[in-house]
Amino acid sequence: MEDLDPTYIQAPEHRSDSNFIPNQPEEIPVIDLSRLDDPEDVQNVISEIGDACEKWGFFQVLNHGVPSDARQRVEKTVKMFFDLPMEEKIKVKRDDVNPVGYHDGEHTKNVKDWKEVFDIYFKDPMVIPSTTDPEDEGLRLVYNKWPQSPSDFREACEVYARHAEKLAINRYPPCPRPDLALGVGHHKDADVISLLAQDDVGGLQVSRRSDGVWFPIRPVPNALVINIGNCMEIWTNDKYWSAEHRVVVNTTRERYSIPFFLLPSHDVEVKPLEELVSPENPPKYKGYKWGKFYVSRNRSDFRKLEIENIQIDDFKVKT
Repeated sequence: MEDLDPTYIQAPEHRSDSNFIPNQPEEIPVIDLSRLDDPEDVQNVISEIGDACEKWGFFQVLNHGVPSDARQRVEKTVKMFFDLPMEEKIKVKRDDVNPVGYHDGEHTKNVKDWKEVFDIYFKDPMVIPSTTDPEDEGLRLVYNKWPQSPSDFREACEVYARHAEKLAINRYPPCPRPDLALGVGHHKDADVISLLAQDDVGGLQVSRRSDGVWFPIRPVPNALVINIGNCMEIWTNDKYWSAEHRVVVNTTRERYSIPFFLLPSHDVEVKPLEELVSPENPPKYKGYKWGKFYVSRNRSDFRKLEIENIQIDDFKVKT
């Protein structure tokens, strides 16, 4: 990943300086969950979280209950893995059939991301549809791939993410042309909700719902970044916002992040909840089966497609 080949180059309208205004005073909310111990403050915390989900689709939480020693252990272990020679890492490389394990050529919106990633499911094996065909009811099992080195890689990851459906470990190396490439291109998460542990380097940015301006998400020690995924946006009929976000890179420092992705079961139909629709607020989305959508989205992780892959807007009800 030393040279920047054309497959990494973003279109001008999606580069790091596009629609980004530095040194803005506003930022996503940081919410201390220890306030939930005070009965008189519980409703305030709930309201703040709801407001953040509507305005930003992002917020950060402190005192969230994830042990700091478990986080430090997994951070140390994954760095050891990414420091291994490439010939060792590709022994657990993921592919079209088994989309877990190591990869260094992931695509977002048909442009290659400047990063390395290791994906893990925490239902092992994970059940997903065999194909994207709506008429095909076949299922298949996906098994995790675990490296032999570091020896405690598996244990460290499993202890850290016992309550997640999927864990990703991202490394963003220094980039010779951060003005042209992105660590991850602009996208929305397809899941229900994502929880991200990030280091102190920074680079994660979110697009504000009101005007699309990009805001940096300031690294806060020991915080988790929470963001709403497409499923939650559809279930709430657009009340909560699945925000576009991206990762910018730099020339000098590598960055690590560890996101959890909470996923529905493969047979869940994602559609607006009946309690949140009415004649005055009709459904804004058609329903879809999560598993079929997920398998389709995975097709674009490994290669550039002839057309852009399926997106949440494809299920919007036309008015």
